[in-house]
Amino acid sequence: MAKPVVAIVGRPNVGKSTLFNKLIGTRLSIVDDTPGVTRDRIYGDCEWLNHRFLLVDTGGIEPDTNDIILSQMRSQAQIAIDTADVIILVTDIKCGVVASDYEVASMLLKSGKPIVLCVNKCDKIGATDPEFYEFYNLGLGDPVAVSSVHGHGTGDLLDEVINLLPKSIEDEEEDEEVINVAIIGKPNVGKSSLVNKISGMNRAIVSDIAGTTRDTTDTYVENKFGKFNFIDTAGLRRKSRINDDIEKYSIIRAKMAVERANVCVIMIDATEGFTEQDSKVAGIALEQGKACIIAVNKWDAVEKDGNTMKEFREKLAVDFSFMTFAPIMFISAKTGQRIDRLYEMIVYVHSQNSMRISTGKLNEVLSIATARVQPPSDKGRRLKIYYMTQASTRPPTFVFFVNRADLFNFSYQRYLENQIREIFGLDGTPVRFIIRERGEGRGK
Repeated sequence: MAKPVVAIVGRPNVGKSTLFNKLIGTRLSIVDDTPGVTRDRIYGDCEWLNHRFLLVDTGGIEPDTNDIILSQMRSQAQIAIDTADVIILVTDIKCGVVASDYEVASMLLKSGKPIVLCVNKCDKIGATDPEFYEFYNLGLGDPVAVSSVHGHGTGDLLDEVINLLPKSIEDEEEDEEVINVAIIGKPNVGKSSLVNKISGMNRAIVSDIAGTTRDTTDTYVENKFGKFNFIDTAGLRRKSRINDDIEKYSIIRAKMAVERANVCVIMIDATEGFTEQDSKVAGIALEQGKACIIAVNKWDAVEKDGNTMKEFREKLAVDFSFMTFAPIMFISAKTGQRIDRLYEMIVYVHSQNSMRISTGKLNEVLSIATARVQPPSDKGRRLKIYYMTQASTRPPTFVFFVNRADLFNFSYQRYLENQIREIFGLDGTPVRFIIRERGEGRGK
């Protein structure tokens, strides 16, 4: 299910980044007193009253400016406006209502999107400045007084946001039998061609121009292998390569596509080999715990001998050392080579990502593994693992109850992960460990 998107917009230096950081609880966005310091959109997950949404921090809007940076930020903010389900307009009570605020308000009203007017820098608790009432003149309804530095009023602000979120997005029901598959990768690796081949029709525009697909496109397929919803995404590239604001907009869509997906097909160009961009794309899927398949496309265009595939596979195993669990397939979206096999692999890794293992079987493996390799110790204290259980699926998440969490080092965790995978498979899916000290209630 795609999360709703809430965009924070406003002219430069009204405290948007500070508000963004306060709402998501971390310092993702740079905070500086220099207008225009936030020159790119930053995205973060936000939750309030059991409602989850994606919060977008933007560069400031500065209408009718000749300044290149401010002009670019206005363009970025416009794209965020086009993307958003709800818009938070941030203003500054210390400056009062200025001409730019009227222009920005007019720009937002034309968007037709729900708007929450935030009057920031109201740092005095219980005191309402006379200047506060000036903001009614913007014609955006009742303003919300907020101090993003201290957090005052942020709850009221979020209440207003939640009231305006589209209910259809929050309450949408999904068919559990349908596997959502995100096709991700850098530009021009053949994502749209693959979707066209599997759907049997030209659903997505195919071009050799990198970045043709600006948005995500859903293609439903039902065949002998099952029910699938393929999500074609715009290509992800390094930020230094992103000069087009529309392509910047595509990044949020790609991230949202991965979030919606059960399985991610990470496409690699066989004619180019592995790149840093491929690693970043894969990292998005890994971070969200999705089942993954590495699909090496354009395999028909590679000159081969008897060892070509073996050597390519060995190199990718090194390049993708952070996700060795992901199966590697060699396909051709152009000719349809191994597309049927790709369907089978999607079904398989989805089942692995959804696997649930009984506590009894897990502890049998744990007992054998700890007898074979003793848990680590430090200064005479040895790690004791009392038992383990599976807490959740997608991805499979295991909880270990131990005497001392600090002794459960990374190398021993990796050893136990390998033992679990050796017995139960868990191919194509990341696994996560939660370490708890028994009786302490602490996790690591």
